[in-house]
Amino acid sequence: MNQSMAIIISIFVVFAAVTLIGKKFNLSSRYERKPRVLNSWNALDKGIDPTDENKA
Repeated sequence: MNQSMAIIISIFVVFAAVTLIGKKFNLSSRYERKPRVLNSWNALDKGIDPTDENKA
């Protein structure tokens, strides 16, 4: 019983440490798939015709 409690506590401590380090260094935003700037290539992927922007 003591050994299983020690394992559960260890897992909780590691999970908490990983979560705190991830929030501190903001690692999740580094792997963002959404581009910050919409260029003509990305506009085509979204279904936006880049030639319409020049007419307006």
